[in-house]
Amino acid sequence: MNRALVLLAVLVQGASALGRTQSVGVRGTLMCHDHPAANIKVKIFDEDKLSPDELMASGKSDGSGKFELSGHADEFTSIEPKLNVYHDCDDGIKPCQRKITVYIPDSYISSGEQPKKFFDFGILQLAAKFSGETRDCLN
Repeated sequence: MNRALVLLAVLVQGASALGRTQSVGVRGTLMCHDHPAANIKVKIFDEDKLSPDELMASGKSDGSGKFELSGHADEFTSIEPKLNVYHDCDDGIKPCQRKITVYIPDSYISSGEQPKKFFDFGILQLAAKFSGETRDCLN
């Protein structure tokens, strides 16, 4: 039984390495009320239904609240990219961080390791309350 699980894991890992390389890029500006949201953690993931999401890129916003990330993943099917933003804007003393997820449209997925165009969502006001927003302690 254990050998079968190990073999399955090796095959799945090998199969993902044989997939086609796809990339995505995203940029934007983060604000907390009237101030730029500096040093906010942002991560691009490939959302997977049957396995943990794959981290494609991570970074932080600069002093002006701006960020730009790009990353790539190997998949047989199209990647399902999403941007997670982890922050404490308008959060008081609550534990963990607020997590906002923005799904990146398929039209911004490129073949290869470098994206051909970036998804620019403009200014994101972190003080707002977002549908589907969660909390994350382990980001």
